[in-house]
Amino acid sequence: MAPSAVRCQESIAPFCSELRQVVAIATTKERFSSIVGKSREGNFSEARLVLTGWSDCSLYEAGTYTCDSRHFQTAQEAEQQQATMLQNIQACLGEGWVEAKDRSSARYAVLQHAKHPISITLSTDQIDEKQQVVRLIVFVRRS
Repeated sequence: MAPSAVRCQESIAPFCSELRQVVAIATTKERFSSIVGKSREGNFSEARLVLTGWSDCSLYEAGTYTCDSRHFQTAQEAEQQQATMLQNIQACLGEGWVEAKDRSSARYAVLQHAKHPISITLSTDQIDEKQQVVRLIVFVRRS
């Protein structure tokens, strides 16, 4: 990819470079094993590859990578940001990624890759009485 295209994508989504790495890692036979960090409670581990501007990035078992956005005060703010992030992620990842509109709603959006068994979901979630986040999940479907 040309350097100017990368700069353009980074200005749209500062986390674009890392997200592209996460997706590339997900397509390997080892899946996310190369970015597994310290163990957490249950079957969770810290992710050693963190998306710029996101927090609490973690891995669940071998096939799920997840991160939370910054915090929002209202569900409406989180839903608006989710819609913007969806467009930014599609611009970042490019061709091959389409929204599964039949599986999406105002609080939940699903992107699927046309050639690989990978999907990305963006959902809004209330994390405490006053805070909302957008949660990104990269999921590798088992073949």
